[in-house]
Amino acid sequence: MTRLSTFKKYFIAVSLTFLFCITGIVLIITFLTNYYMSKEKFDSLSISCDTMSSYVESDYKNPYFSTTVFQMAQVMSRVGDNLILLTDKDGSVIACSCSDYSIDMVCEHSVNRISEKYINKTAVSDYEEIGRFDGMFNEAQFIKGKKIVNDNGKQLGYVFAAAPASTLTSFYKDLYSIYAVSATIPIVVLFVILYLITYRWTKPLKLMSEASKAMANGDFSKRIPVMSNDEIGQLSSSFNQMTNSLVELENMRRNFIANVSHELRTPMTTIGGFIDGIIDGTIEKDKEEQYLTIVSSEVKRMTRLVEGMLNLSKLEAGEIKINPIQFDFKQLIIDVVLSQEQRIENKNLEIVGLDLLPKCIVRADKDLLHQVVYNLCDNAVKFTNDGGVVEFSLTADATHFEFLIKNTGVGIPKEDLPLIFERFYKGDKARSANKDSTGLGLNLVKTIIKIHGGTAFVKSIENEFTQFGIRLPINS
Repeated sequence: MTRLSTFKKYFIAVSLTFLFCITGIVLIITFLTNYYMSKEKFDSLSISCDTMSSYVESDYKNPYFSTTVFQMAQVMSRVGDNLILLTDKDGSVIACSCSDYSIDMVCEHSVNRISEKYINKTAVSDYEEIGRFDGMFNEAQFIKGKKIVNDNGKQLGYVFAAAPASTLTSFYKDLYSIYAVSATIPIVVLFVILYLITYRWTKPLKLMSEASKAMANGDFSKRIPVMSNDEIGQLSSSFNQMTNSLVELENMRRNFIANVSHELRTPMTTIGGFIDGIIDGTIEKDKEEQYLTIVSSEVKRMTRLVEGMLNLSKLEAGEIKINPIQFDFKQLIIDVVLSQEQRIENKNLEIVGLDLLPKCIVRADKDLLHQVVYNLCDNAVKFTNDGGVVEFSLTADATHFEFLIKNTGVGIPKEDLPLIFERFYKGDKARSANKDSTGLGLNLVKTIIKIHGGTAFVKSIENEFTQFGIRLPINS
C-alpha cells in the first residue's frame, strides 16, 4: 500500500474540505432560493385566486357571468403570468384562461373534471403543490387552489391558479452557469495558492524527514532552513539545535572513547610490562618491590579513574540526589586546606586570604561541595610553582555566594580555557605530565555546581596565574 506524503495528505484534506464547504454553500443557497422563490410564486398565485374568488362572489348572479368571468380570468392570467381554472362544486371546469378555451369554451384543461382528491383537499383548506395535476399539465406546475364561498357561506365552486415550474428550473440553470463561469478562475487561483502554501508549510517537515534518515546513517551535516517565525519555524530551529547537540554528543562520545582507551591503555601497558618482567625474570629480584609499587600505583589510578567515571555518570543520570543542609562554607574551605597541609609545606607555598574569609552560612549538599572545594584546592596546589602563592576569596550577597581560588604558576593557554572543564582534559596533548590525575576532577566540579543551580568559571594569564571560581545560590 502506497503511503501518502504529508504534503499530499494535507493538500487533499484541505481541498476536500474547501470543496465540501463550497458544495454546502451552493446547496444552502439553492435551498433558500428555491424556498423563497416558491413562496413568492405561491403568494402570487394566491393573490390571483383571491381576486378571482372575490369577483365570482360578487358577480355570480350576473346573467352574463360565464362571459365576464372568462374575461376576468384572462386578465388575471396575463397580469400574473399564470393559468386560471374555475370549477363548480363537483370539480367540473366552467372557465379557463387559456386561449383555446376562448374559441368554443372547450380546451385540454376543461375536458375532464378536476380529480376528487384535489377537490377534497381544497374543500378543507387552501391547496398548493408542485406537480402535473394528475396529468392535466404536460410539465410540472406551481398550483394553488381556493374554495369560493359567498357572503352567506354558500360554496360556489373552486378556483385554481397554475404557473410553469420550468421558470424556476431555467433560473437555476442560469444561476449555475453564472456561478460556473465566475467561480472557475477564482477556484483555480485558490487551488494554486493552496498548493503553494501547503508546499511551503510541509517542506520543512519533508526536509526534517530526510535529515532524520541521514542522521540515522551517521550524516549530521543537514540543517533545516528556518522560513517563518511560527510553530513550524520554531520546530525547524529546535531541530537544528537538536542536530547540533547530537553532533556535539557524537564528538564527545568519540573523544570519550578515545580518552578512556588512552587512559586505560597506558597503565595497563605499564602493569603488563612490569608483571611480565617479574615473571620471566627480566626484572631483578632486588628491584621487584620497586616495580610492584609502581604497579600498585597504576592500579590505584585506574580505580580512581573508574570511580570518577561512575560518579560522573550517576550525577548526570540524576541517580545521586542532592541532600541540602545548612553549614558554614568558610569552615568547609579551611578543613579542605588543612587536609592539604603536608603537600603545601612540601612545595613551600604561601596561603593568602584564608584567615580573612567571612562566615558564610549556605544550604547545599555538604559532601558534594566538599568534593568541589577539594578538587579545586588539589588542582591549585598541584600546579602552583614551588614557593608560589595560593589565594582564597569568599563573598556573598542576599541570594548567592562566590568562592575564588587563585594560584601562581605557568597558567593555562588562552585557546585551552574553553576546554578546561571537559572530561579528561589535562592541558598536555601527550598526557605525560601529572600521572596521578584522571582528567575528571574539573568536569566533576562543573557537574556538581550545575546540579546545584550554579556556575563554574576560570581565568588565566600564562606564566602569571590561574583562578577558578564557583557561584552558587545561598539556598540550593
